[in-house]
Amino acid sequence: MPHTRVPAIHLGPEYDPALARGIEAGGGRLVPLEEAEAVVWKGGPDSFPERLPDAVRWVQLPSAGIERWFAASLIDDDRVWTSAAGAYAPSVAEHAVLLLLAGVRGLGEQARATSWRKAEFETRVGTLHGATVAIIGCGGIGRAMIPLFRAFGAQVLASTRSGTPVPGAVETVDASRNAELFSRADHIVIAAPATADTAHLVDADALARMKPAAWIVNIARGSLIDTDALVRALREETIGGAALDVTDPEPLPDGHPLWSLPNAVITPHLANPSGGLPGLLAEHVRANVERFAAGEPLLALVDTERGY
Repeated sequence: MPHTRVPAIHLGPEYDPALARGIEAGGGRLVPLEEAEAVVWKGGPDSFPERLPDAVRWVQLPSAGIERWFAASLIDDDRVWTSAAGAYAPSVAEHAVLLLLAGVRGLGEQARATSWRKAEFETRVGTLHGATVAIIGCGGIGRAMIPLFRAFGAQVLASTRSGTPVPGAVETVDASRNAELFSRADHIVIAAPATADTAHLVDADALARMKPAAWIVNIARGSLIDTDALVRALREETIGGAALDVTDPEPLPDGHPLWSLPNAVITPHLANPSGGLPGLLAEHVRANVERFAAGEPLLALVDTERGY
């Protein structure tokens, strides 16, 4: 993609060598904020400038989930904003498949066992081969999961806001049909953005629709699942189990029931381990700076009306 100009990019709140290389590889040059026409931000909303220069036409945010930025009323319509949606998709997709496998294969309870209980555990070990997995909110992360699930012999039902067909899924429905997927799928993966519309997307009714052996995985945001309803379903064993990388509340307090329930697997929000984030974000930044320099549409544009 040829560069038509060299855009002036401010990197904040402090210098980061990986992001600096990404900006320069994309054809940009690093400048102070007052000289910038675009901003690449590594920090959170608390450290963001109260006011940006009028010349700033684009802001690149560091995360895929940007609800905190909307809550802080920082995202406006005065310029283009992009998130990191899609940048971390391979890592998160890998973790989601790991969590579902851990649930289906009964790994959580076996890993906590202190005695040889083969006869007991053998009846609880399932397989993804031949299973149907529904991905609720099948964006970049969900799409990265599809070939992984297919490699295990599972088929995918996809739910998106628009219902536009997702490559690799055997069927795609729009979000209004999510309840149908909870009934049809053998397992559910939650990958939707956190907005006012998706709060408690998984409530008592959705959990009641799930099959008795179904596992639910959440690698999105904890607010998408009604935790109290989930705990009841797990205690009553109306579903197979839950594997969560995100929780509500988060961090999950010591002594919370989810820690001790045998049909729950918890990881502490590390589907995106910090060690790999700079390189993945730097590649996303490089691609967007290159597009910005060439006047091409940017990746992961934020929709201010939808909230992501």
